[in-house]
Amino acid sequence: MRNNKQDFIDQNLQDLNNDGVDRRGFLKCMAWAGTGLVWTMSGGIPASRAFASIYGNGSGKGGDFSFVQISDSHIGFNKPANPDVTATLQTAINKINAMPHKPDFIIHTGDLTQLSKPSEFDTLDQALKGASAKQVYFVPGEHDMLSDNGDEYLHRFGKGTKGAGWYSFDHKGVHFVGLVNVANLKAGGMGSLGHEQLEWLEGDLKGRSASTPVVLFAHIPLWTIYPDWGWGTDDSEQALSYVKRFGSVTVLNGHIHQVMQKIEGKVSFHTAMSTAFPQPAPGTAPSAGPMKVPSDQLQRVLGITDVNYLVSGRSLAVVDSPLADASPGASATERGADAIAIAR
Repeated sequence: MRNNKQDFIDQNLQDLNNDGVDRRGFLKCMAWAGTGLVWTMSGGIPASRAFASIYGNGSGKGGDFSFVQISDSHIGFNKPANPDVTATLQTAINKINAMPHKPDFIIHTGDLTQLSKPSEFDTLDQALKGASAKQVYFVPGEHDMLSDNGDEYLHRFGKGTKGAGWYSFDHKGVHFVGLVNVANLKAGGMGSLGHEQLEWLEGDLKGRSASTPVVLFAHIPLWTIYPDWGWGTDDSEQALSYVKRFGSVTVLNGHIHQVMQKIEGKVSFHTAMSTAFPQPAPGTAPSAGPMKVPSDQLQRVLGITDVNYLVSGRSLAVVDSPLADASPGASATERGADAIAIAR
């Protein structure tokens, strides 16, 4: 007997195929992994177009700058869900290098490695040296802190950061903040920022103009997606209270290995696909974890996120790109299509 969650996902896949999006409400939840949508923010109103209709045909044009998000490369993982994660990471890098316009930088939102071994970090570092964008910003995932509480990660990528590795930087008028919510995981795996980091974040944002676009990025989502699997951050509400006054806020995460989006007011939340392996949609399996798919479909549920920011127009386009495209005529599930639900 089909469960209600699967019925919900299937119904929303049908809604997406019919393009029945009512934007009088706000986007509440976006589930499953796949080809994604391009989201453009204009005056606080979201508009979307199917990814396939624009990628590779002027992608990245018309913006003041663009950057790419990759996530969950899990270098060192070698189970049946993907016995060669280094190869799929390289495919992602090749896709970045083939973009018609070179991105300004790459953001990696954690779980760089599987077991935080020095050799795994070496492999990741060597692969990223081949990317067209030479500047890479990182935040750790819980797998990057497994064996040494994050010492190896901080030694390599934490220079100039605070605490467990949080930091901020500015780029062409946009303020970026890298947060760490995996250093003190709560029962059930829920992320946590902690008092020290929250105090730092409040001070980092204080005094900045409300018109400054802000991008927060962390590993575990900063909104509660599925607490039974630890897909959320228990003190994220406090952090998000500091960005309410800003006119444009984008929150990028990894961890769940699939595309999910939510827009609340002026804050847009976006989780990314993994370059290593997919995970099941919330509640559709006994637990989270690597999900095996047929080998010829694997690269359709792995991918990268391309973000194109137009400062003068206050617009942000987010494009989720799978490592391999589905064949023409494939079903919505085979294409890894996104499902949406609108709250009215």
